[in-house]
Amino acid sequence: MKFFATCPKGLEILLVAELTELGAADVKLTATGAEFYGELEQAYRACLWSRLANRILLPIAEENVETADQLYDAVQSVDWLEHMRPEASLLVAFTGKTDAINHTHFGALKVKDAIVDQIRDKTQMRPSIDRENPDLRVHAHIYRGKLTLSLDLSGGSLHRRGYRIRAGMAPLKENLAAAILRRAQWPELAVDHPVLFDPMCGSGTLVIEGVLMAADIAPGILREQFGFERWVQHQPELWESLLAEAEQRKEAGLAQLTTRFYGYDQDSEVLVLAKDNAERAGVDHLISFKKASVEQMVVPENAPGLMVTNPPYGERMGESQELMFLYRHIGDALKQDFAGWKAAIFTGNPDLCQVVGLKADKSYSLNNGPIDGRLFLYTLYTDRATTAKHDDEQEAGTLSDNAQMFANRLKKNLKALKKWHKQEEIECYRLYDADMPEYAVAVDLYKEWVHVQEYAAPASIDKVKAFDRIKDVLAAIPEALGVDPRRIILKQRKKQSGSDQYGKQASVGRFFEVKEHGCRLRINLHDYLDTGLFLDHRPIRHQIQEMAAGKDFLNLFCYTASASVHAAVGGAKSTTSVDMSTTYLQWAMKNMALNGFNNKAHHFIEADCISWLKKQRKPEYDLIFMDPPTFSNSKKMLDVLDVQRDHIDLIKLAMRLLRKDGVLIFSNNYRRFKMDYELLAGFDIREITAKTIDPDFKRNTRIHSCFEIRWP
Repeated sequence: MKFFATCPKGLEILLVAELTELGAADVKLTATGAEFYGELEQAYRACLWSRLANRILLPIAEENVETADQLYDAVQSVDWLEHMRPEASLLVAFTGKTDAINHTHFGALKVKDAIVDQIRDKTQMRPSIDRENPDLRVHAHIYRGKLTLSLDLSGGSLHRRGYRIRAGMAPLKENLAAAILRRAQWPELAVDHPVLFDPMCGSGTLVIEGVLMAADIAPGILREQFGFERWVQHQPELWESLLAEAEQRKEAGLAQLTTRFYGYDQDSEVLVLAKDNAERAGVDHLISFKKASVEQMVVPENAPGLMVTNPPYGERMGESQELMFLYRHIGDALKQDFAGWKAAIFTGNPDLCQVVGLKADKSYSLNNGPIDGRLFLYTLYTDRATTAKHDDEQEAGTLSDNAQMFANRLKKNLKALKKWHKQEEIECYRLYDADMPEYAVAVDLYKEWVHVQEYAAPASIDKVKAFDRIKDVLAAIPEALGVDPRRIILKQRKKQSGSDQYGKQASVGRFFEVKEHGCRLRINLHDYLDTGLFLDHRPIRHQIQEMAAGKDFLNLFCYTASASVHAAVGGAKSTTSVDMSTTYLQWAMKNMALNGFNNKAHHFIEADCISWLKKQRKPEYDLIFMDPPTFSNSKKMLDVLDVQRDHIDLIKLAMRLLRKDGVLIFSNNYRRFKMDYELLAGFDIREITAKTIDPDFKRNTRIHSCFEIRWP
């Protein structure tokens, strides 16, 4: 008997090899799958064991057709009672066209009419149409005037194994996941690499398919039904024997399995789906699922293995510019921790893999639905030096001409600031801030750490070129500053809104301490877009420290309350810190405690500052610092905050709380901010911005605006 197996584009060669392994005869590659021959058993075996096919079709007629009448007659030439009972349900799928038949719905309707009319004429009974679970699926395809009529023996698509009821965003189809693993030489690879790890496992498809393959579990064993089971010529005894054989192989495979499997993801909700899917597949006891981000990606155990993953690639999740940082994290982790491993990265945006920083051994085209995907395979050599020779990055000690120019600028700036930061006993400062237009980054030093923030490039800038420049930056910094590359933290700054500006970026939880003008402050370079300390406000904090002795200090929009720490160290009688973020207020409390201030004189209030200010009436403070965000639409706020529009009300509300001889220091980071002196004519306002710019920000004097405001 002749059969035809369909599959997604890019899997055809793999499907030919798989069908041959399953014992099919005369297997031939076709445009959308493979043709093969065998007894009925071979078709059953393909339905049960193929990890790559979508459908197994049994051609039952081939005719030349051009018109609707010819199509009808060709379908009626088949004796349909040899394939279905008169009362059975039916569903027709139609593909292709001719000049006269140019609509698939019309073609399917004509095929259906021919089948139903024949059975009704012979039996006086009429088959029904069932779009969900028909007894017989008929596939009609016309190509270059030739009609092929086939029975769909598989029923629903074979990629639906039965274990995945729900999935996360942008899931891989199960047969595509199996194809990725096959291209990566899994499960043969497991002999020497007995670990399979997906650091972004989503709903678990790659890891689950990896277990099924390694344990010799038939992918169709979990399916409730196949298309052939209600076919008139179905052979139940033959099918039951194949199922029994599959169960025996499953038991033997699981008993002999020594491979370990790990699936990590930063989304706890999608991990619940992954665990449920693994449980339905009967392999949940073999997979260790864990909540972890790519920034936390390390080898799951001390043994070689295969890291295989399908990161987001900008079509349905995220934007490619942002995702380059994710791919960079993957590449860095592979080079640092995965010596001796193999890696497979599948993406629908191959440009993103250019930033991984490793040279692929091979790459393959594989379609993910309508998206042209590509699979990249890598070898991480046991000797990291050997890996370095095979990757795309330049060898250590050699920089491109542009990267060398950037390195020279860093050295120049470092030399210029060296005497100043030592005299001031400052451990963190800005070294570079987009000095050179082609390198639009800010480089900040935090003791032995380097914090790099890329300013988002305009849409007109080629994304890969923009990231090439970032690669120059990351290559130049170790050479210029003599720091370990692993102590360089890279982030991307973009326009933030609402609580996004304070949103968590990762979950590393790595804090350390820095000193500034005698104050101890907690810093976190990994978990948030900002670090816990606004470096440009250093002079303002120092001014507050020098003014605070014996005074009651109020810190509005306090963030991590570093200004409150300075006030307390300067001898403030009391401090009050107000912010609506629970996370940052807890951080603020730890900052104060770090400096020995954890008594009742220091207050922390979790509230929307505007709402809180409106409720206060008494002038209880001698010194107030207010540094509102440029814009905020946080859900915790009753209204949207726009500092240009709202600064008048903010200042008036704050001044109600200021004693007669006190001072309000008002600051903000809106580059085009203009103080409305006319509407605030009742106050004595003096701009002090120039005095609040330290040497490390002289290149960017518009970083903030600052004013002292007093009662006349």
